[in-house]
Amino acid sequence: MKRKVSTFERLQSGKLRRKQRKELARKLDSENPQLEVVHRDAAGIDIGNESHFVAVPTGRDEQAVREFGSWTADLRRMAEWLVGCGIRTVAMQSTGVYWIAAYDILREHGIEVYVVNAHGTKNLPGRKSDVQECQWLMKLHTYGLLRNSFQPSEEIGKIRTVWRVRDRHVKEAGRAVQHMQKALTKMNIQLANAISDLSGVTGQKIIRAIVKGEREPRKLAELRHGTIQASAEEIANSLQGSWREDLLFELEQALKDYDHERKQMGACDEELKKYLAAMPTRVVARDEEGETKTAAPVEQTRKRRRTKARKARANQPEFDVTAELIRILGVDLTRIDGIDVMTAQMVLSEVGPDLSAWKTEAQWASWLNLSPQREISGGKVIRHTRGPGASRLGQAFRMAASSLIRSDSYLGAQYRHLRARLGGIKAVKAMARRLACLVYRLLTRGQAYVDRGVAHFEAKRQDRELNALKSKAAVHGMRLVPTGPTAGSY
Repeated sequence: MKRKVSTFERLQSGKLRRKQRKELARKLDSENPQLEVVHRDAAGIDIGNESHFVAVPTGRDEQAVREFGSWTADLRRMAEWLVGCGIRTVAMQSTGVYWIAAYDILREHGIEVYVVNAHGTKNLPGRKSDVQECQWLMKLHTYGLLRNSFQPSEEIGKIRTVWRVRDRHVKEAGRAVQHMQKALTKMNIQLANAISDLSGVTGQKIIRAIVKGEREPRKLAELRHGTIQASAEEIANSLQGSWREDLLFELEQALKDYDHERKQMGACDEELKKYLAAMPTRVVARDEEGETKTAAPVEQTRKRRRTKARKARANQPEFDVTAELIRILGVDLTRIDGIDVMTAQMVLSEVGPDLSAWKTEAQWASWLNLSPQREISGGKVIRHTRGPGASRLGQAFRMAASSLIRSDSYLGAQYRHLRARLGGIKAVKAMARRLACLVYRLLTRGQAYVDRGVAHFEAKRQDRELNALKSKAAVHGMRLVPTGPTAGSY
């Protein structure tokens, strides 16, 4: 029997017809909408910078709509007033960062808070003004037409804050490196054409020597690391230019900015290490026989860890974050090809080890904005559209998917196949969804990922193509006859 779809689900999926939307708008505007009351003791808050407007149901107070200031004393007075009015749940939009203080104080007073994405309220019919915003939110929340946004626990929230601050320092350090390259290029110092990364060992030694006063190209080229492919002669030729004082000053300033950002990253690493150490150890899910599910061979695990250690990012935390992630998450996400330590840390800092807020992989992928957005009419797909908003974690999975282009693994072969068939943009999104689903399975089932290899993917692909050809031949009353050395009847 087909499950009945609720009004909320139809609103969020955009499948309400124009006539249905007008009917729902008429009901919401009437005094008796004839809709099921889900939250009887509900209130709505219109969040602002200087003040917040709060609405409670009629009859709870002489003044059903009040304005409160944004300072802490007024926020506490607002919470006490809501408790006195018998309010148990409140809906507010996630306006900038202004909602965070109100959210924390309302939670302290035992009030359930729904933080609503403004895009969700736009899907609902009806007209509203800024003055009526709080009353509109209260009405929608009363009839259960608003979806609560995911909020991490307090421990994960601290890790998320530090990790996002660290990410900003990483980006600023990258801008400082670009600034150094720009200053060198102005002096016609083509060092960036000789070595690939100015933030590496060779690049930093040469730049620091230049700032200290060294100008001889061959002496600077002697600072070359042994792993650099460019010869000392090539590096010396790239270091011949005009040593202008103003541009040398610019180079020195960019180097100081870079050192400052690296120092800030180190401070974030110390704070992050403290918060990770306070997280509890997660017990891995076990099967009925009491053994860990789908354990990978020890030799393969050691080999993969050595490979990932060689390819570790330069911006990776200085302490052993891999061991901490395995302890907290209960599984090693870096065993999945494309998922490195930075991506695994992003998963922990954004959502934590518990993914029970998403009942299925489809809900998880949709929250990450990695699900296909289709407009369907008459049972046919009219067009594909991009979902609104951007997800930090979704972007991390996209970057992880892009790194599979040269991966000698099952996932690498799958990504290259999708890229040839769908194109780059669609293949990245499809593969990012695949990685996200694998992470979901590992965290919810406690299983370990085992790579099945390129040969296994190619064998499955050939079987699918062969079965498709057999089906087409059977439609026309024919059968396939192999012509190779392994000829046999199909």
